[in-house]
Amino acid sequence: MDLKNFTWSVDSDGIALLTWDMPGKSMNVIDESVGHDLNAAVDAAVADAAVKGVVITSGKDTFSGGADLTMLERLGQTFKDAIKAKGPEAAMADFFEQSRAYSLVLRKIETCGKPFVCAINGMCLGGAFEIALACHARVASDNPKLRVGLPEVKVGLFPGAGGTQRVPRMADIQSALQMLLKGDQLKADRAKAMNLIDEIVPADKLIEAAKARLKAGVDPVKPWDKPKFKLPSGPVYSAGGMMVWPPANALYRKETYDNYPGARAIMSAVYEGLLVPMDTALRIESRYFASVLRTPQAQAMIRSLFVSMGALGKGLRRPAGVPATQLKSIGVIGAGFMGAGIAYVSAQAGMDVVLIDRDVEAAEKGKAYSHKLMTDQVNKGRATSAQREALLAKIKASADYADLKDVDLVIEAVFEDPAVKADVIKKAEAAIRPDVVFASNTSTLPITGLAKASVRPEQFIGIHFFSPVDKMMLVETILAEKTGDKALAVALDYVKAIKKTPIVVNDTRGFYVNRCVGNYIKEAHLMVMEGVPTVMIDNLAKQAGMPVGPLTLNDEVAIDLGLKILKATKAQVGTQAVDPQQEKLLTFMVEQEGRIGKKAKKGFYDYPDTGKKTAWQGIKALVGTQQDPDTIDRQEIIDRLLVTTALEASRCVEEGVVTDPREADVGSILGFGFAPWSGGTLSYIDMIGTRAFVKKCDALAAKYGDRFTPNKLLREMADKGETFYGRMTAKKAAA
Repeated sequence: MDLKNFTWSVDSDGIALLTWDMPGKSMNVIDESVGHDLNAAVDAAVADAAVKGVVITSGKDTFSGGADLTMLERLGQTFKDAIKAKGPEAAMADFFEQSRAYSLVLRKIETCGKPFVCAINGMCLGGAFEIALACHARVASDNPKLRVGLPEVKVGLFPGAGGTQRVPRMADIQSALQMLLKGDQLKADRAKAMNLIDEIVPADKLIEAAKARLKAGVDPVKPWDKPKFKLPSGPVYSAGGMMVWPPANALYRKETYDNYPGARAIMSAVYEGLLVPMDTALRIESRYFASVLRTPQAQAMIRSLFVSMGALGKGLRRPAGVPATQLKSIGVIGAGFMGAGIAYVSAQAGMDVVLIDRDVEAAEKGKAYSHKLMTDQVNKGRATSAQREALLAKIKASADYADLKDVDLVIEAVFEDPAVKADVIKKAEAAIRPDVVFASNTSTLPITGLAKASVRPEQFIGIHFFSPVDKMMLVETILAEKTGDKALAVALDYVKAIKKTPIVVNDTRGFYVNRCVGNYIKEAHLMVMEGVPTVMIDNLAKQAGMPVGPLTLNDEVAIDLGLKILKATKAQVGTQAVDPQQEKLLTFMVEQEGRIGKKAKKGFYDYPDTGKKTAWQGIKALVGTQQDPDTIDRQEIIDRLLVTTALEASRCVEEGVVTDPREADVGSILGFGFAPWSGGTLSYIDMIGTRAFVKKCDALAAKYGDRFTPNKLLREMADKGETFYGRMTAKKAAA
């Protein structure tokens, strides 16, 4: 038997060990060849009478993270090509059979007549966990990092190789639906409680325990393939079923607003599949899977949240020819909320950190933030006290710039004032080695302007974190006019070391992400001034797919910060750069009413010590009578919020701030959660079509003003029928 990705051996007891160990890869992933190998292994087990059972395990540190989604991208392109070659009907028939090929292999495992046991040694997700579910028993190691689950919904898909059918036949329906719809990754004990894992054993006894289970006898016929099988939660059409399905449907609508075809397909596939025998159920699942694969939402989410994000994380924008930098220690100047967060993630990545502030007391306060975060982890059982102390030992609180003499990178995160930052730059550069890169963490101040205070501008770069640093996965790396390749390479090496995703943008006020999110919040401010109710704005934003409404977001990031940025922009750029209505609102909120956001427990909402937030009614004193919600065009509100954000992204492309649509899309989703179902700001425009998007912009501009006027590049693209990703492909081909 010629296997590409597995090794096969049979012991004296007739137990075959099928070890998944893909050559040249750090982790096993599912591609077309894995399905072929599994099929061959099943045939070999069935053909050899000496084989009494099979243990499937991994030869790597973990089991598998699931499918290589570029395989699904290729499948989609093959379908498009087949339509042209064969016509839509024949192309769809081929596409359906190809998309369910892996599912049929797994069904072959569970019906072949020989018992299979999966020995799970670490992370086992997606299609890999579907292998485990198809086996007749599952044994997991007690590895604390072990996680099992079906997270496909998070990239616009759903489990298409039996996951939607096996999980609700093994676990109760409520737990099954929650796991499938949220894409939860379960610890071993939780999976065992749901009957998805049979046994948890010491890691060094895993294979031994799996073989022992086979020797003791494992039924090679699944319960649902037996005549008297009963669903764990009873029939769909039963009193119990009616207690589950109507509320589940309502909850699904509340959580997704029906924006995600993959999530909708999970509901339908589970509901319909539980009404019929397993083979029919799997065919139903495959129909939905093939349908979802062809949706623009799934294609955009796979591209942005898997393919593009993976490429950026691996160094897509890292300059070629610059040696990798091993960052052992970094300096962080400014021990406030942002600086303290940067110190924490750096120490967590194994770096020594010098955390500097105006005095040791302030620096120690910043260090205490790491103590708090680690204590939270200890209390949740995710870390030990020893790990907390080890991390804290890596952070040195100081007020002496001389302590920066041995660091490999400096990041300043002081107050957003050019003069303050210039003073910090001067002091730091006097202390650090000549070869050390200096990075500024600023939200809006142009990096080129800050670099004027540096004596080595080629080693000066922007590294813009998002708040809170420990949770937000995006880092925006900003190139000033004179930033060199080495500075960019060091910055990207650092971002990779702290396990975040970088995008690289060119310098401008607000950079890319804050320009886009600034438009999102600004549009909400103008709606407030029009008399649109606060809660309605936020709820419709969530209906549009945004994780947080713009006014809630403004409360979170601080309203007074927004006013400071507006005043700075007005002073530095001119009065034409700010909207007078927005200025009037923010001035009223901050200077007249003292409502600066959640940190003061009062912003657009009131935040009581106990209970839920409530909309502040005092806004009526400024705007007068609010509009009747029943007379407001809800779709127009949604369009305004999404279009103004995406339109700003297109302006950033035209200005050269963003040079790659992949970075624009990933940055918009990770940076502020732009409607993930769309794949990001530019994918949203591509999905609508540039001509339709320009038409929508023109209609909004006629009603609400020039801020919705399409930029020149967008009009040119609309005239030619171009897309942003089509332009990128054409440029690559030309190069």
